[in-house]
Amino acid sequence: MNKIFKTTALIIALLCATPDAYAVSLWNDASGLLADRKPGRVGDIVTVIVDESTSTKDKAKSDLKKSASNSISDGTGILSFVKAIGLTSANDAKGDSSIERTYYGKTTFTCLVTDVLPNGNLVIEGTRDVQTIDEVLQLQLVGVIRPEDVNNNNQIRSNLIANAEIGIKGKGALTRTQKAGLLTQILQTIF
Repeated sequence: MNKIFKTTALIIALLCATPDAYAVSLWNDASGLLADRKPGRVGDIVTVIVDESTSTKDKAKSDLKKSASNSISDGTGILSFVKAIGLTSANDAKGDSSIERTYYGKTTFTCLVTDVLPNGNLVIEGTRDVQTIDEVLQLQLVGVIRPEDVNNNNQIRSNLIANAEIGIKGKGALTRTQKAGLLTQILQTIF
């Protein structure tokens, strides 16, 4: 019994003599059991599900008519050799123009939180380059989100982004083919 008492006293003395001990947990308290932590700091990542479609139709019609009439009567006196001349001119121009465009973009890509606004909303920004055979498409997105709109998978739909600027730029063979030629661009600028 005396041995047990001495062993216990020795263990207690060793514990009291060592500096304060602290436990380090393997569990990250910032994340929950069922969901990831919502974004809220600069540098956090948010996945954006882009599903945008736009349809525009421009139509213009112009109708222009112009006419002019001039005449000279027979000459008298020393101008008797001048015979009556009548000039008439008429211009008629009509034009119809119609442009119809439909754009559809569907993709998913990741953005970074670049700023936290005073009200807690987050500014996000992201780019992605996608290369096909002869074309490079650059997707860009900038906007403001509310952290509560981000779902449990850390995703947000593009229609929930305020002040969204979504751009798709192309470089390559297809873009060069669809671009108007230099002469056409000059004529379109003049007319």
